[in-house]
Amino acid sequence: MAKNTITLNNGVDMPALGLGVFQTPPDVTTASVEEALRVGYRHIDTAAAYANEREVGEGIRRSGLARDEVFVETKIWISDYGYDATLHAFHKSADKLGVEQLDLLLLHQALPTAFDRTLDAYRALEKLLADGKVRAIGVSNFMPEHVDRLLKETSVVPTVNQIEVHPYFQQTELQRVNAQHGIVTQAWSPIGGITSYRGGEKSTFDDPTLLDIARSHGRSAAQVMLRWHLQQGRSVIPKSVKPARITENFDVFGFELTTEQLAAIDALDTGVRGGPEPESVTLEAFGREIPEA
Repeated sequence: MAKNTITLNNGVDMPALGLGVFQTPPDVTTASVEEALRVGYRHIDTAAAYANEREVGEGIRRSGLARDEVFVETKIWISDYGYDATLHAFHKSADKLGVEQLDLLLLHQALPTAFDRTLDAYRALEKLLADGKVRAIGVSNFMPEHVDRLLKETSVVPTVNQIEVHPYFQQTELQRVNAQHGIVTQAWSPIGGITSYRGGEKSTFDDPTLLDIARSHGRSAAQVMLRWHLQQGRSVIPKSVKPARITENFDVFGFELTTEQLAAIDALDTGVRGGPEPESVTLEAFGREIPEA
């Protein structure tokens, strides 16, 4: 059975399933976070570039839960890479979230054309970890060559690599690299939402294989996809602003997919990425100022 928590390579326990707030407008973020925590979520994933960290913090405060009951994860944007800039970026995020310590802090992207800045940013994360400002550090959207170089030139192995993974795009080689180093693969767009809003020809939500498996369990296609991730050891951060969907996405621990069903979902991989090509990420194309407040 899939576990509700994943123990990271530094011993920190992380809830395997969290609420993602990518593209969640600030004016509905607080209510979404508050509802998720009411339902039972204990892990919220945000990012400086999402421009809703302040509203995430407000939702956590309104929940009435103690700070140590909620696993808070955020990410540093590429515009704030560099040792001193990244240290300052931590304070910007922590102030907006209204917390003194973050549970997990990631670098949001590699900068392939300025990897020295990426390395300096990660060394700042190592300093924050050593100082107890964060409980765990990691990366996002790092490809195998980025992971390899990072490991050669820094001291702390990332706990997490958050990457695009859903039935239509599985990045199995990258997942293998992560696993070889004890890095948890955390799936963004885990139920393939990107296959819908990017206007692809196929959407995971309408896939006959997923719908057949869902019917056999009396579940939805989204629940089947989340269960697939969890049974294979991945962390997932599905996003929704609808209370019914938030509840549905959390209700994935009461059934189990068979070996055959897992294999059938594995076979859906198209190799087609929905998000930006990691190698195309540059400051010129993707840089944006992250405000102080």
